[in-house]
Amino acid sequence: MEHMLETLVILTPGFPANEADTTCIPPQQLFVKALKEICPGLEIIVVSLHYPFTSSEYKWHGVKVIPIGGKDNGQFLRGITWIKTWRILTKLNNKYHPVGLLSFWMGECAFVGHYFAKSHRLKHYSWLLGQDAKKGNKYFKWIKPGAGSLIALSDFIAETVQRNYGLLPANIVPVGIDTTMFKKGHIKRDIDILGAGSLIPLKQYSILVEVVGFLKDHIPDIKAVLCGKGPEMETLKTMANSFNLTNNLSFVGELPHKEVIELMQRSKVFLHTSNYEGFGSVMAEALYAGAHVVSFCKPMAKNYRHHYVVKNRSEMKKESLAILQSPRPGHDPVLMFPIQKVAKNIISLFADEIDYSDVETL
Repeated sequence: MEHMLETLVILTPGFPANEADTTCIPPQQLFVKALKEICPGLEIIVVSLHYPFTSSEYKWHGVKVIPIGGKDNGQFLRGITWIKTWRILTKLNNKYHPVGLLSFWMGECAFVGHYFAKSHRLKHYSWLLGQDAKKGNKYFKWIKPGAGSLIALSDFIAETVQRNYGLLPANIVPVGIDTTMFKKGHIKRDIDILGAGSLIPLKQYSILVEVVGFLKDHIPDIKAVLCGKGPEMETLKTMANSFNLTNNLSFVGELPHKEVIELMQRSKVFLHTSNYEGFGSVMAEALYAGAHVVSFCKPMAKNYRHHYVVKNRSEMKKESLAILQSPRPGHDPVLMFPIQKVAKNIISLFADEIDYSDVETL
């Protein structure tokens, strides 16, 4: 009988179309790469329901990716996508030795993954990654998960799930960073304020524009950069013009992940203006890049150096100004969680099913 490879199947709504597609869920990209690195003997297969818009299998950094090609269509076609996903999982279950399933987000991936795992007596975990912890998530009702099957991205997410659904996730595994992506040595910090993310209402980048406008009154030649794309772009540009920030605030659009990190290493202050965030990976990256992070959200109960949590835009303005006017703010790296540790914590949940002789020691 042919030896069946130990295999972890990851279910996700979307995944990078190729190795150059670094802007598609960067934290999850880093996680899958780290998992491959620390578990060289484990077959990792990613099943992506909607993106990329193809149904042709491909390899991504040595990982097999099976796209379903659902394209995030209406409810009827979504049901067809679920059926296709179930059939793919059945084939994988027959061909390999699955140690379990891991679903990104408490959504349709978790729904299909939960019931497939239940019917085939496999382990399944749902990783809550942000918006899915909010009220009104129908998948909690449809799945009725146990606390032990849930992984929360942060202490904040765990508390939110408990408050909204009366269920405290048994596992907390945050986002991690790949320290090898950061340049070593002294780098000139010629950017005063940096923001990075999707330009959507939730992220509240109008506050960043307002903060830069306030700071200009105290630091006339202030330099700020906002990277990202989204429907708010033109509105934000118009607002910047109203604050007379044409020469102070640059909109650079969506950039490759590596280039965003390079900007972080040139920045003094990173503003995180979102009013809700499970655990923004950009916060962890900015801290390791040496920037001071000012945010409304506090993902973990633990306090970290160079991270300032404020209650409102007035406090954000004052804190940002205080940092920029400090004679010795300090820009040493602050490491929250290395991605290899995150991958090790996740794979340990499947410990009963895995031959640990193949897992790299951290």
